[in-house]
Amino acid sequence: MSKVKLEVCVDSLESALAAIEGGADRLELCSSLIDGGLTPTPGLLIQIQNMNSKNVPVYCLLRCRPGNFIYSHEEIEIMKEDAKILRKHGADGFVFGALSDNGDVDMKICRELIRVCHPLPVTFHRAFDFCRRPTIEVEVIIDLGFQRILTSGKQQNAQMGVKLIKKLVEQVGHRIIIMPGGGVTKENIKYILENTEAKEIHGSFKVPKEEPEKTEEDSEAVIGEREGPIYITTENAVMEIVDILKTL
Repeated sequence: MSKVKLEVCVDSLESALAAIEGGADRLELCSSLIDGGLTPTPGLLIQIQNMNSKNVPVYCLLRCRPGNFIYSHEEIEIMKEDAKILRKHGADGFVFGALSDNGDVDMKICRELIRVCHPLPVTFHRAFDFCRRPTIEVEVIIDLGFQRILTSGKQQNAQMGVKLIKKLVEQVGHRIIIMPGGGVTKENIKYILENTEAKEIHGSFKVPKEEPEKTEEDSEAVIGEREGPIYITTENAVMEIVDILKTL
């Protein structure tokens, strides 16, 4: 088996630098992973690229709001403008997806976004998992000119979706990359790859960030404090995944 490429999804400078140092082959950069990922800010992209000593490709997510992948004309204009700005500041590729009301790929919207992103490579993200006819829509996505599809096989996670993912890998051959993603961990990554024969895989591998313990004196609310933990990707977590991939 040839080397499996590892894409790590990150939403902060700390996570991005950790993924780069840990050995990621590519980053998917977004903001607000807690909302499923939204378009990152130009400032975040600029800082990552300024510190990206290994020149790891950084693909930016285009998603202007949480929720479904059925977009209005105005929302598409937002994402087109975001793409222009992020291209100017060093994006190496883009990740997006759009659907029609009936659950098919929205070809018109995808063409508009691809035109703005061209000639940079584009990935169709997990909007694919909401397509009603995945084996038909994968052909549409190929014809549109996407380089890869991120999918959990229409299941809650990629481990549960291996059957469809494998079917898609066999169907498309070398015409497009089928990249499993969603709930990928060090415990299941080998199982997913061995049961799909995918050549790329995607995950955030995030863990709760350790925070200093509070004392009684710290009981008052603090500016910038939020309820619940902050999740980050660590260098060690990515290195563990890279080491597993080397054994395949």
